[in-house]
Amino acid sequence: MDMTEDEKSENYRVTAGELRQFVERFERLDEEKKAIAEQQKEVMAEAKGRGYDVKVLRKIIALRKRDENDIAEEEAVLEMYKEALGMS
Repeated sequence: MDMTEDEKSENYRVTAGELRQFVERFERLDEEKKAIAEQQKEVMAEAKGRGYDVKVLRKIIALRKRDENDIAEEEAVLEMYKEALGMS
């Protein structure tokens, strides 16, 4: 069963409209992401202004996202490597 040109055109318009909605939603989210990133930079600038080490803060934030067992394993391997190199 073949579609008429009008039916094909109507399907295309619906698909194009839906596609436009997806693109616009993504663009809005991208703008929100940029705004959040700017706010995060402001927080770090404020922390730095108060005397905190921003590099260490970022490491702490990254560690808080990770599983405790993974952290412990990585720290154990790090200690082993440091000992092997005479750094302990």
